[in-house]
Amino acid sequence: MKQKWISPALGLLMASMSVQLKAVPLLTDTLPLPQGDKTRLAIERMHASPALAGSSPRGLKLSPDGKLVTFLAAREDNQHFYDLWQIDVASGKRSRLLNADKLASGELSDEEKARRERQRIYGQGIMEYFWAADSQALLIPASGKLYHHDMTTGKTRLLETGEGFATDARLSPKGHFVSWVADQNLYVMELASDKVTQLTKDGGGPIKNAMAEFVAQEEMGRMTGYWWAPDESAIAFTRIDESPVELVTRNEIYADGIKLTEQRYPYAGENNVLIELGTVQLKDGKTRWIKLGKEQDIYLPRVKWLPDSRHLSFQWQSRNQQALDLRVVDTGSNDKPETLIAERSDAWLNLNDDLTFLKKQNAFIWASERNGFKHLYLYDLNGKLLKQLTDGDWSVDDIEYVDEDSGEVYFSGRKDTPLERHIYRVSLSAPEKGISRLSRRAGMHNPVFAKASPVYLDYFSSLAQPPQISLHAKTGEMRQWVEQNAVDGEHPLHTYFGLWQLPEFGAIKAKDGQDLYYRLHKPADFDAGKQYPVVVRVYGGPHAQLVTNSWSEHDYFTQHLLQRGYLVFQLDNRGSANRGTQFEQVIYRNMGDAEVEDQKAGVDYLRTLPYVMDDRIAIYGHSYGGYMALMSQFKAPDYFRAAISGAPVTDWALYDTHYTERYMGHPADNKAGYQSASVFPYVENYQRGLLIYHGMADDNVLFENSTRLYKALQDEGKLFEMIDYPGSKHSMRGEKVRTHLYRSLADFLDRQLKTNN
Repeated sequence: MKQKWISPALGLLMASMSVQLKAVPLLTDTLPLPQGDKTRLAIERMHASPALAGSSPRGLKLSPDGKLVTFLAAREDNQHFYDLWQIDVASGKRSRLLNADKLASGELSDEEKARRERQRIYGQGIMEYFWAADSQALLIPASGKLYHHDMTTGKTRLLETGEGFATDARLSPKGHFVSWVADQNLYVMELASDKVTQLTKDGGGPIKNAMAEFVAQEEMGRMTGYWWAPDESAIAFTRIDESPVELVTRNEIYADGIKLTEQRYPYAGENNVLIELGTVQLKDGKTRWIKLGKEQDIYLPRVKWLPDSRHLSFQWQSRNQQALDLRVVDTGSNDKPETLIAERSDAWLNLNDDLTFLKKQNAFIWASERNGFKHLYLYDLNGKLLKQLTDGDWSVDDIEYVDEDSGEVYFSGRKDTPLERHIYRVSLSAPEKGISRLSRRAGMHNPVFAKASPVYLDYFSSLAQPPQISLHAKTGEMRQWVEQNAVDGEHPLHTYFGLWQLPEFGAIKAKDGQDLYYRLHKPADFDAGKQYPVVVRVYGGPHAQLVTNSWSEHDYFTQHLLQRGYLVFQLDNRGSANRGTQFEQVIYRNMGDAEVEDQKAGVDYLRTLPYVMDDRIAIYGHSYGGYMALMSQFKAPDYFRAAISGAPVTDWALYDTHYTERYMGHPADNKAGYQSASVFPYVENYQRGLLIYHGMADDNVLFENSTRLYKALQDEGKLFEMIDYPGSKHSMRGEKVRTHLYRSLADFLDRQLKTNN
């Protein structure tokens, strides 16, 4: 499909502008204009049931044989309670596969609560499930209990796993066993006999077997600490010793009291856990420990078996994250691991989940950013590069499926535009023949492939379309809708969709000449002859991107602000994702500098627009965005009349090792950088108009970040506002919490930007 170009600012006098503008590539002329009734979107409706986005299933899977689509669907009267549903691919028949009311319900363990917070899994009922490889059974965890559902008989039975809360449960590769972690030890059950075997015995206190440590879950995307061999003969697992990590007594403040929580929190510059990697044989329970080397202050971000079930790969990462080795060990001989690939960077190396060992040839696919953008490479099992599969000034997102029969690799990426995610295919044997794009519609495509065939589900959304799910053939041809989710008269969004506003996209130049993409939303009743206050919505941190053509529930508040008479502006500054290492690594050892300069450049652009009130611009963000709101207002008080900072990091010494040191280096080696990246040196510049909010049980960005800032502002005699939410974690979940929060934010913005105070 030929690229089209959407102008970012029609009718502007380009000669009078102090910033350079350019058009932004999208894949269609325009998005379809939303059609519907023109009821104003009240804050109270944004997160109420039924969900505004309509039917948006989660946990989407194809059965391994490709015959069934399964997913978790929320109930109409409670968008946070999920049952398991199925669709027969051949007939299109839809039915509820499992009613969550029939499973156990109850309080989650503290470990499981923390794990779900790390996974960003929220809700009740059935929250996860696992297919057996033969498509004949499902495993469903629920409130620490495990259920085995037989697809042939339709019967569900409770597995007798014994005492303890079963977490991180899964079926073995061939479906003969169930495994789980309880009381910091690893267990397996043979399904044919119901025999339970405890594979590790020393878990307890600071010792955790088969469990991912805090930074592995929160920062590395590794949610587990064990891995089945493909032939079910053994399990690889980590053993972590948390005793070197500082034990912090943290106050979680709830409405009815204070809970003292002890947490091993690895502050930047402080000790991490000690980690070991072993394999345990199911036949005799014997454990062999793998030689990781003399250096103990390391990370193990990824572990993966090779298809022969004898060789185990693991990714060894240095503490400074500038070295990443792919190592392979023969678990039978337990020799010293061999390094197949050694990646190095002067800044940091991003992790990914794209390592794929082929079954029909002695080779594997590896993803690397060595040329500035993430691309795919084919290696043999000796670590020799065979060929580069993708190339160019654009990034691969993920390997989605490898079809060895046809010799094709399916992947998602940004080849056509960094603002959209599409599905592509490239030949393993002849990548020089080029890359073909399978997805057609402009927007974000997130495919889910069946394990046995390249049939896939496309989870699609755009700014004009809430999530849809369709079934596709290997050619990309659509076979049928799974969930069309059309915004018709029966759709929950239809009542409000007539006032839904699509943004204008554009780009300006950063100081180093790189493009900064933005999107600008205008009020529903926009009049170019009037002037409007502006809310700049920001995140600004690594591994995130706001300026995309995608649906997001975070945009509901944007739509409300538009109907309230605001312009809403978003700009992805340098340091954000999907633009390559040159764009991202500008922030190395100096966070809060280039990002603020880029947001200032965005305001400089806004000030060229005749319909913008130059002195009525606010900035609002959460988490890294909360940090950005503070740094922007404190370092550039003449740019932002007001700021809203949600759950901010205020001093990077208060954040964890893996995230902070990746971007800032070790505090001992970059003392000046940590000082300048903190908000505290700039508190004296603050003038007026600041609201800070924070969850009082936040175990990610600790509440201490905000309380320290409260004290600093008070000591300087600075006036500000704060709202602290008892019992809330970092994500500020809950309809009542979010309704109160957004009402408070809207009221604050009105007082700061619409009055003459």
